[in-house]
Amino acid sequence: MPRGQKSKLHAREKHRQAQWEDQGLQALSSDKGAKHPEGQRPGFSRLSVLEKARKDPLSRVVNIVVHFLLYKYKTKELIVKADMLKVIDRKFKKQFPEILQRATERMELIFGLNLKEIGPSGHSYVLVSKLDLSGEGNVSEGWGFPKNGLLMPLLGVIFMNGNRATEHDVWEFLSMLRVYDGKEHFIFGDPRKFITKDLVKEEYLVYRQMAGSDPPCYEFLWGPRAYAETSKMQVLEFLAKLSNMAPSSYQSQYAEALKEEEERAQARIAARAGRALAAQARAGRSSQH
Repeated sequence: MPRGQKSKLHAREKHRQAQWEDQGLQALSSDKGAKHPEGQRPGFSRLSVLEKARKDPLSRVVNIVVHFLLYKYKTKELIVKADMLKVIDRKFKKQFPEILQRATERMELIFGLNLKEIGPSGHSYVLVSKLDLSGEGNVSEGWGFPKNGLLMPLLGVIFMNGNRATEHDVWEFLSMLRVYDGKEHFIFGDPRKFITKDLVKEEYLVYRQMAGSDPPCYEFLWGPRAYAETSKMQVLEFLAKLSNMAPSSYQSQYAEALKEEEERAQARIAARAGRALAAQARAGRSSQH
């Protein structure tokens, strides 16, 4: 390839990389010098994945790949290794396996998305939602991004706050993910509308005024679909990974999650027994005729 064409190609590559950085990487990385309120609950004062990024020389590159993956998921386009390499500075290409591993971890922990290889070559990927929301792992028509991109952290905050979280607690936690009240997010759009209207309408969250509050204060609770489609143990495991701790480190929440698992197991057994008895009764009536 002539030198002039190579220079133009390199310039386009650098421009593309700059675009990926400018279009929203700030929403995926931690604030340098950010101040966190004292007295926060264990595991929420610092998000290990974001905290490690501060002094990590590859963090910026990882963020570029994360943003690229989010964009591909949003546009429902196939993810190809060659395309990922195009958005990485050439001096980091030899470290691509480590970069992809870190980006994959961040996608799973923060956005609840797993990167899966497809095809025999191992160079193509798809992103799969960890929660099988609405039976498809996708959002309602027109949203273009998985609900659990914010739903899993929200359910976690609610659970860790005694199964209800004040609006202040929720926004305090989301600010660590660079999601702010009143500030448009490059993926979620208007965060307030998303969590107080969209997720409420879909019955994943309950948003209500706290009894006796004057001036009015509001709180979040799990909605009926959250109880139906996930569990406290699943959410606790998500939070444990996020804070690099074992689920049992949260003793009271772990005991509560275990209790719920046992209750659900007993309910399934009772339901199966009920169906078996009903089938026997129908068979008995049929034999009498």
